[in-house]
Amino acid sequence: MHIECVELQNYRKLKSCRIEFTDQTTLFVGANNSGKTSAMEALIKFLDEKNKFTINDFTLSNWIEINQIGEKWLRGSEEASNVLVENLLNLMPTMDVWLRVEDHEIHYVTHLIPTLDWSGGLLGVRLRLEPKNIENLCKEFIENKKSIEETLTNVISSEGERRISLWPRDIRDYLNRRFQSHFTIKAYILDPEKLIEPVNGLAKPQVLPLNSQTIDGDPFNKLFLIHKISAQRGFSDPSNISNDDTESVNGIIGNLSSQLRAYYNSHLNPTVSPELTDIEALQAIESAQKTFDDKLHEGFKGALRELENLGYPGIFDPKITISTKIKPIDGLNHNSAVQFDLMANNNQNNDFPLRLPEQYNGLGYQNLISIIFKMMQFRDEWMRVGKLAKGRGRDDYFTPPLHLVLIEEPEAHLHIQVQQVFIRQAYNVLCNHNDLKNQNNFKTQLIVSTHSGHIAHEMPFSSLRYFRRKSATSYDKVPSSTVVNLSNVFGKEKETERFVTRYLQLTHCDLLFADAAVLVEGPAERMLIPHFIRNHFQGLNQKYISVLEIGGSHAHTLRPLIEHLNLTSLIITDLDSADPTTNYTATAPLRNKCYVTKNVTLQTWVPCKTKIDDLFDLNFEDKEEEYENFSVRVAYQHPLNILMVPDGPEVEATPYTFEDALVFENLTLFKSLDGNGLIRKFRDAITNKKTIVELGQQFFTDLRTGKKAEFALEIIYLEDLKKLKVPTYIKEGLSWLEDQLKVNYWDSNLKQNAIDSAEEEEVKV
Repeated sequence: MHIECVELQNYRKLKSCRIEFTDQTTLFVGANNSGKTSAMEALIKFLDEKNKFTINDFTLSNWIEINQIGEKWLRGSEEASNVLVENLLNLMPTMDVWLRVEDHEIHYVTHLIPTLDWSGGLLGVRLRLEPKNIENLCKEFIENKKSIEETLTNVISSEGERRISLWPRDIRDYLNRRFQSHFTIKAYILDPEKLIEPVNGLAKPQVLPLNSQTIDGDPFNKLFLIHKISAQRGFSDPSNISNDDTESVNGIIGNLSSQLRAYYNSHLNPTVSPELTDIEALQAIESAQKTFDDKLHEGFKGALRELENLGYPGIFDPKITISTKIKPIDGLNHNSAVQFDLMANNNQNNDFPLRLPEQYNGLGYQNLISIIFKMMQFRDEWMRVGKLAKGRGRDDYFTPPLHLVLIEEPEAHLHIQVQQVFIRQAYNVLCNHNDLKNQNNFKTQLIVSTHSGHIAHEMPFSSLRYFRRKSATSYDKVPSSTVVNLSNVFGKEKETERFVTRYLQLTHCDLLFADAAVLVEGPAERMLIPHFIRNHFQGLNQKYISVLEIGGSHAHTLRPLIEHLNLTSLIITDLDSADPTTNYTATAPLRNKCYVTKNVTLQTWVPCKTKIDDLFDLNFEDKEEEYENFSVRVAYQHPLNILMVPDGPEVEATPYTFEDALVFENLTLFKSLDGNGLIRKFRDAITNKKTIVELGQQFFTDLRTGKKAEFALEIIYLEDLKKLKVPTYIKEGLSWLEDQLKVNYWDSNLKQNAIDSAEEEEVKV
């Protein structure tokens, strides 16, 4: 049994999305503020912490409609009550949980079977946060609202008009104080036949009749065991551990010492259901306690005798006795219980070992071992290892068939290699138990949210779930997110998938977490494009832009991924002109020569042109491909009007690559530039060639054998890089990208409205 998918509605910015899970490890990836944390919290709240919901868990724009329903209640609207109730329920946070159940597991889910002829497969349960009793909610809201209106009327009549805002202003304000008393989670059985695929990334959950029967109790009781590790680890904060050291608070795991104490209490404590193997330890503790008592009695003898000489204790007073109590946990109940032996192999270190407490180790090391140990605790709690199997309540314990573990941002403080090792081993740690290795009666599912490309690239695309941001579409909506399953992003193109997977692993790019991507041709562009952005495009410099060197002519291999991510992208590529009359040999681009491009991206993606003359004459708008929620644009070399000599006539240059385009637009600078390699060759060509055709041909020849990366490094050494003029085709492309990423009107307006609303709260009682 495992969770196949969940469909979320009306939960924060997850307005309507499906999240599909693998049967082992699933990774949530995506840019900042894309909904990953919201999804993790939704899983926790709907499945485990059902009393932790607040009004802030509703999709923000839904409150406009909910408040309108409240206004209709106040007006005593004649609109059918069933319609209002249905409209209200359609705005409630909802999670549909779909389980995959095998034939031999049906006995676990008899209470969830939708029909008598169901014989295994998918089972669905809807969990909806809704009013316990809508009539009572309506009645109490109206009573409170009318009461405060009467008060305001009396104030105005006696003191004149006065600007004041009293609770409740609307139904949202009312629920801000009374939410827990009015709302609960109700569960409903779903029909597997009505589960349909999302449309354009939006889930289409089935519609339940208004009079649908609820499930009594928790539908997943004894089916799931849920554990979480939050992004805040709390290594040095003692407030993050409960008083009895048995569990973490809000998923904060604390330092290793506190975890060891908790593990000891649960699994190892010899005073709990002692066995034969515990007797020796208990005898040793009792012997130590007696010895210590005797020592204390002898040590305090003089002090107690002195008290007796003062007349206390008297003949009728009790006699003072000192007694100790030694508990096994005392040996671990201090901050230095865990120490690290850094000189274990040094023979001179045996008698008086030199060790350091755990807090003297790096945060990365603490983070790694704390997470791993906590996962071991989760597993052993589920499998009832050690004393848990023999303690109080053991006869009533039923091992749930499914263990769901959620971990937020495990990469904190971990360097790259440790991040990669962690994600490769995490699932194995959770399953390192005989009952989990040798049977199929139990299943573990691990859900990890991450901002780390190093973690993401260690997992196959089939494990990745990309959270894709969507801008608000109108004034009364807010930005939302959908979730993309990257399992089939490349379809049947296994070679392409293998290439992209390996490439992303080798380059450690952050494509999955970026606001936009710039795909460049070679090392020179990769080194200089960030400089151009930093010094000339401040709007882009404030965004998270992934500059990826893939060879613009190979950018088409990333097309399926970019289209699935809906990632706005700029492809900076070369013309790659060739002469079809000479077996398509590379040649310097010229007009009216019937040359063609060998660049597959230009041929098959954007702008789907082959002839060089067509590419030269293309309008700015025709270099862009617009999709529903994003765009892709290509930037390549095009003819330039330049001055060969100062005050001379303008002539048309046709650059072939980024390097000669850069030189053509900075002739004066390169003519006086000191350097070797391509720098020297370009300087000599500018000095010696008399015509633009000769100069272009010489650049082309020099670039065929020149070291482009070395050229870029020499450019970076320039004293004032700001003097370097950005090639026009790149400037146009980056300007387009900057415009694409500007905050849209609706986002800005919504933020401003939120500010205005806050400022209008002069008085709140």
